[in-house]
Amino acid sequence: MESPAEFTKIESIFVRHRNALLVRGQFTPLYTDYYLHLLQHAIRHAAELDQMLKDALAVLALHLVARPWAETLAWTVNLRVPRLNLFVTGGSLTEAVTGRIFTEDVREPEHNFFYSQTTTLDGAEPSLSTMEVTGTDPVRWLSRYYEQSEQRPARAFRLGDEHFALVAAQPDCELAWLAALDETAVCGIEIREETTLLETRRFRFHCGCSLERILPILGGWKNRPDELFHDASSITIQCPRCAARFSVTRAMLTTIPEPERPAPRP
Repeated sequence: MESPAEFTKIESIFVRHRNALLVRGQFTPLYTDYYLHLLQHAIRHAAELDQMLKDALAVLALHLVARPWAETLAWTVNLRVPRLNLFVTGGSLTEAVTGRIFTEDVREPEHNFFYSQTTTLDGAEPSLSTMEVTGTDPVRWLSRYYEQSEQRPARAFRLGDEHFALVAAQPDCELAWLAALDETAVCGIEIREETTLLETRRFRFHCGCSLERILPILGGWKNRPDELFHDASSITIQCPRCAARFSVTRAMLTTIPEPERPAPRP
């Protein structure tokens, strides 16, 4: 089952005189792909966890549009209650976000922690950021992330009907105006303020994983299959990024290429 090629359009809008960036999108197309993915791989989440993951995908996409194109972002949130790891990742160049929830074998942290990794195309070392968060609302997490890691205020909003928005301060932003915004004010920004559309990007829920890409993870068991399969003829493995499920047989294990060994030094 293939997901439809539908994208969520996300607009980046400059609010003149307030010196703020408004990023907004309607996420029904992206959520449609997400639910088709869950159906295809027989994945079921409790309603609270499902909403948390969907919200995280939305605010990640908004943040990506507020950032340079050539970045890939990955967020992991380790929560005490409910005890889980939430993972989302994406990039503008791939026009995709994906993610999953881990509920098994999750360590219990002393506090809720949010981990962010930013990778660029220039080959530089990834940028890492860690912060403590409260609650289970990704919309609040994003505002907190800007305060600590972006060194500028920003506020994320859930606007109803699967619309989300991010308003981020730019140099000389009118901070009192930003702090006073609520959902109604954000919906009416283009009516009350002078605005300029800067760019439009698009996103879908898509991982790009496949059995061929994931199979090498099992390379360590190639020469000891009984430890992996025991009495079974096949096992199921999951993609670490999106939880897609793939069936692996003993015969498939033999097709994994041997790792390349470094050439001996002269």
